[in-house]
Amino acid sequence: THAKMATIPLGFNIDSPRWDQSTFVGRLKHFLNITDPRTVLVPEEELDRAKALVEGCRAGLVPPGSSREQLLYAKKLYDSAFHPDSGEKMNFIGRMSFQVPGGMAITGCMLQFYRTVPAVVFWQWVNQSFNAFVNYTNRNAASPISLRQIGVAYVTATGAALATAVGLNLYTKRAPPLLARWVPFAAVAAANCVNIPMMRQQEIISGITVTDENNNELGCSRVSLGMGIRVGAMALLGLTCCFCLQRAAVKGITQVVLSRITMAAPGMIILPIIMERLEKFTFMQRIRVLHGPLQVLLCGGFLLFMVPAACALFPQRCSLALADLELELRDSIVAKHGDKVPYVYFNKGL
Repeated sequence: THAKMATIPLGFNIDSPRWDQSTFVGRLKHFLNITDPRTVLVPEEELDRAKALVEGCRAGLVPPGSSREQLLYAKKLYDSAFHPDSGEKMNFIGRMSFQVPGGMAITGCMLQFYRTVPAVVFWQWVNQSFNAFVNYTNRNAASPISLRQIGVAYVTATGAALATAVGLNLYTKRAPPLLARWVPFAAVAAANCVNIPMMRQQEIISGITVTDENNNELGCSRVSLGMGIRVGAMALLGLTCCFCLQRAAVKGITQVVLSRITMAAPGMIILPIIMERLEKFTFMQRIRVLHGPLQVLLCGGFLLFMVPAACALFPQRCSLALADLELELRDSIVAKHGDKVPYVYFNKGL
């Protein structure tokens, strides 16, 4: 069978992107590949073999008979299951490839069970627990976070989501039914503005390592204490903008917040409109018990495209102009490298 497969071309680099990561379409193809929900079902042993194959290829030790297709598939499994910074295997709940099956079940239930306060509280708690796993798993691993900080982030984000959801749920009791259906999205958006910055606060407090184009470490980008406080306050209000706060950690975290809200928006905004129309039909009123499963399946359809699309909004390897760095780090880089480093790079997380 190996004879039918393409041979590995000379100079093949397994870490070179298959698609142009400077364009949205190229990033979309990349994330469609690594967020493939089918990879969640791949056995642990196969994931370990994929990692060994990738690491062997990096060292120039490719097993005889290995084809380019085999190596690319191994890289797909590796990217879907192992952290890009540490190389450690991620828990499957936190992997982006689990966003579709996990997200569709939770989002569908949030949209279905929105009428009573106990149901709202329960499903928002489940969602924030899931988000905590995802945010911690996909953080920048170079910035460790303590168990205390994880606990504070979890409690704060869950509190924000519950306060938003319960408050709006009570406020919309007399509002048009469609507004009540949009309450879960408002709660999810508010919680994302809290959960992600809080879960990744260490990147703001301690800074984030930046490199040059060739991955050579240049230093650590930090914000001042005052800046950090302002960023935290703005993040809580959902007002942080990556175009006005040009520090590495802040830019990366802001982009992730925007991506996550975008990921949830179409399903949680459009699907309630669809269900509002469908539920007026007689046949839908006869099968109320199927409304929940239907919403879960429709959520899956939205997420199947929106997970990779939202991840592709911004480059995974985030860049920052040298002129936008804080003065101390900028002067240090200029002193060592002159004008040879116009941009610095870092992993923004997902």
